[in-house]
Amino acid sequence: MFLLQLRHELWKLFGKKRTYLGFGMFILAQAVILLVFRFSRASRGMGDVLQNNGYDVASFLSPLTAAAFTNLWLAYLLLPLYGSLVGGDLVAKEAEDGTLRMILARPVSRVRLLTLKWVAGVLFSAVLTAAMAVTGLALGLLFFRWGGLFVFVPGELFGVFPAMEGLGRYAAAHALMAVKAVTITGLAFGFGCLPIKPAAATILALSFIFLNFILMNIPWFADLKPWFLTYHLNLWQQVYVQPVPWPRIGESLSLLAGFNATFFALGAVAFGLRDLKS
Repeated sequence: MFLLQLRHELWKLFGKKRTYLGFGMFILAQAVILLVFRFSRASRGMGDVLQNNGYDVASFLSPLTAAAFTNLWLAYLLLPLYGSLVGGDLVAKEAEDGTLRMILARPVSRVRLLTLKWVAGVLFSAVLTAAMAVTGLALGLLFFRWGGLFVFVPGELFGVFPAMEGLGRYAAAHALMAVKAVTITGLAFGFGCLPIKPAAATILALSFIFLNFILMNIPWFADLKPWFLTYHLNLWQQVYVQPVPWPRIGESLSLLAGFNATFFALGAVAFGLRDLKS
């Protein structure tokens, strides 16, 4: 019965046109960034960094490098936006449309209903990040020859990997990026359980994420970074570090699991106190 109800939730979720906004915008943004990267001085600048460190430019200026470079920046901005958009809709939109009254007239508990919607949000987040990984790599293949992976963020990341290892790390990074998407969707889902509009739930979630990001990047707060949510949301970057800091990743995963449980619990309490039938 649970799987049947989940199928209905997924049918409703993926039946909405706005659900596909994220997929379309990711493809558009990836195409634009890759075009600019390929036909501007940016690719030559990255090639200079490789050459100055003793690496062959032709071997590492590849689809993997281009896709990782593109998705690195999209994960900071577009992923929170579209995760929050869908998460804020899961409950708040149905409450706004009045369909929750009909659903709750049936013998189904509110916690079960929220669980179904939350699982649907988790699956959406996983599909979105998987599509982001696949389309980024596919577009990269149009502009570059296959080769190794080079990841470079000045002052933060410098990773050079052969093709097969690079592909594995690229896949692992996007698997952990899905955890980020799930957490952001869950945060917006929690706000959506309040008696507010879907847009308000989305804005509140984005405001919370961006406030954490701003505070984390203030130089005077450098010692406090582990206390901010965005510090742990960016755990996927650690896959590109040599060697991989597994204790750091494990710590962030455990804390994000706690955040997700808290968002769901608080949302369930708020939703349980609402009068939706009168």
